[in-house]
Amino acid sequence: MDEHTPLHDTLLDLDRRHLVHPLHNAVEHAKTRIFVEGRGAMLRTATGEEYIDGLSSLWNVNIGHGRKELAQAAAKQMEALAYFSAYSGSSNEPAIRLAERLVAIAYPSSAAVYFTTGGAESNESAFKTARFFWKRMGKPNKVKIISRQYGYHGVTMAAMSATSLPGYHKMFGPLVPEFLQVAPPYPYRWPGNGDAGIGAAEAVEQAINTHGPDTVAAVIAEPVMGAGGVIVPPDTYFPRLREVCDRHDVLLIADEVITGFGRTGRWFALGHWGVEPDIVSFAKGVTSGYLPLGGIILSRRVHEAIEGAPADERYMHAATYSGHPTCCAVGLANLDVFEKDGLVQRAAEMGRKLKSGLETLYSFPCVGDVRGLGMLGGVELVEDKGSKKPAIGLGAKVVAEAMTRGLIIRVRGGTTGYNGGFESGDTLCIAPPLMTPEPTLERIVNILGESIAAAT
Repeated sequence: MDEHTPLHDTLLDLDRRHLVHPLHNAVEHAKTRIFVEGRGAMLRTATGEEYIDGLSSLWNVNIGHGRKELAQAAAKQMEALAYFSAYSGSSNEPAIRLAERLVAIAYPSSAAVYFTTGGAESNESAFKTARFFWKRMGKPNKVKIISRQYGYHGVTMAAMSATSLPGYHKMFGPLVPEFLQVAPPYPYRWPGNGDAGIGAAEAVEQAINTHGPDTVAAVIAEPVMGAGGVIVPPDTYFPRLREVCDRHDVLLIADEVITGFGRTGRWFALGHWGVEPDIVSFAKGVTSGYLPLGGIILSRRVHEAIEGAPADERYMHAATYSGHPTCCAVGLANLDVFEKDGLVQRAAEMGRKLKSGLETLYSFPCVGDVRGLGMLGGVELVEDKGSKKPAIGLGAKVVAEAMTRGLIIRVRGGTTGYNGGFESGDTLCIAPPLMTPEPTLERIVNILGESIAAAT
């Protein structure tokens, strides 16, 4: 489709008149691109422009674009049974098979799966399940949820209240009660010379003690903070956090919506630190974005609370599309691609090369920190390396320059004087598909370098 065809112009006009987009802003949406094709790590627009998908679209197209196996799995399932309710008393084979496989690739203590349609719904389900668990245990006052500053858990009401990025709160407050945030394990910005891992875990314990262990249901934590700036914790953090949760009888929810399904070089990321959660939230990579699907993986302890509930305490949580057969069939085909192509191991190997490439950007005066794990990277921008003074606004310029050079990435906007002094610079977020060829990874780094130079 040519840029100046009547059809293209008509679509743009209809889009602006009738479609409200996520994070909608009319001014930002003025230069709309209509994407029409994806192949591997590449995207093409209706006007013929090609881009490297440097963020796996939205951290989710893990196996890459255009895999016919997934399209064929969807078509085959739709021809047989597109949908039927999976409410208690009925089921379908794709949901059963996918739950079995997810339990097998998750943590050793994993037992069962509840399916949702996306990440925020998964976290809402995790919060409700944690409260359900404690009511079953005879501790109905354990309702509070602790999250971390710079954490992102979605923007439905409860998920938004756990998300600790103020831009998502401003026009939708007040937040849901009984949610509180503590300091993140953010090594580059940790005050003083202490261990950010131990310090941040102790901040959780302090919050539990302040509010009372008998009021706290769960701590929710991304193994690597994604939308908050690709913040990789020190190795000390999660083992100590698990100890804190165990000591105070608090559940640990691992939000693996971004980090699950090979993104960090393991099927699920807490395995990097030998830690097992009580509940895992997942979405995105379970179908590589080909159809909406998410869920929570429950440990045996939590699952037994559901299985043993009498009728008057049953698990009255539900969604029309939980266990959707077509989405689950696509999830199964997605896992087949992972295993056939060895994408989890590949993410670990290529991730090391990506991080090494990104570290060459330290040569720029404005690059304060480079961090990452697997195919997940972040480059934090500063005005001055010595003082770590945050660069605010520079990241958007770099993203725009990268777009003109054929690379799509995202920026987490920096902050000053935020959340008790946890300021930060704009952070460039990079998360290409796990199958991205090595020359394309090198091109990503080169474009980033060119874009930083042009923006500064």
